[in-house]
Amino acid sequence: MRAVLLGTTAGGGFPQWNCACALCARARSGSVPSRSQDCLAITGDGTDWWLVNASPDLRTQIAGCALLNPGPGPRDTPIRGALFTDAELDHTLGLLTLRGGAGLTVWAPGAVLHALRDQFDLRTVIDGYAPVEWRPAESFEIAGLRVEVVPISDKRPKYARSSTADGPWVVAYRFTDPVTGGVLVHAPCLASWPDGFDEVVADAGCLLLDGTFYSAAEMGAATGSASGQASMGHLPVVESLPLLERFPAVRRIYTHLNNTNPLLDPSSPESASVRAAGVEVPLDGTVIEL
Repeated sequence: MRAVLLGTTAGGGFPQWNCACALCARARSGSVPSRSQDCLAITGDGTDWWLVNASPDLRTQIAGCALLNPGPGPRDTPIRGALFTDAELDHTLGLLTLRGGAGLTVWAPGAVLHALRDQFDLRTVIDGYAPVEWRPAESFEIAGLRVEVVPISDKRPKYARSSTADGPWVVAYRFTDPVTGGVLVHAPCLASWPDGFDEVVADAGCLLLDGTFYSAAEMGAATGSASGQASMGHLPVVESLPLLERFPAVRRIYTHLNNTNPLLDPSSPESASVRAAGVEVPLDGTVIEL
């Protein structure tokens, strides 16, 4: 199994276009690395690649990853489709970049498929270029990998407030390579530590975990306005890090960082504390092999 962290930040990227917080200012000056929005590419056979979420930065992310280069035919691509963890715009809008791609399949929870048809009709727009096969995400196989769906929460995107679709609205994915035995768990949006999640993580080779906010009041401290951080559905690092210490044999990685998160600065005390716990905060483009 091979996976590439195409993007490692939350919606808006880093620096965020409308934010002048201290971290975003440093990213614009080049003193800390810029990052793009959350997206993972994964394969089990080295030929067929799948995206986990499709960020608005997808075109640049694909162009910057040689493993996803088109060919050998003039319109061939190794990208076979996408798996959505939720229905948020920053995880789905990148699918528009793939419009016209032949033979694409999208897997997502049933509530997400419902929202993308009846609340924000991305499905009709995409299908107007080339039909996409939309499948409810249960247990399935792709590119030589077994995929298990792990329900996380029923947090809906803002545009789907009136939806009556049953959850879960947010899921994680557990990928198993039956040839190598490698296991990767991808959970970029974690409102809390769900019951049974220990068992999902315990025998994994790598865990990609929600690192959106370092602390519970981070946005207010960085921007002067909390702006509803508590309702965004992200377990802060200060709460998840002690839980991760129970799994020293697992490669543990924080991803989906918000632009206000001090972990974006490798020289910060917060970054040092995470490294001391044996947890990583890698940059875009990092390759994981299991």
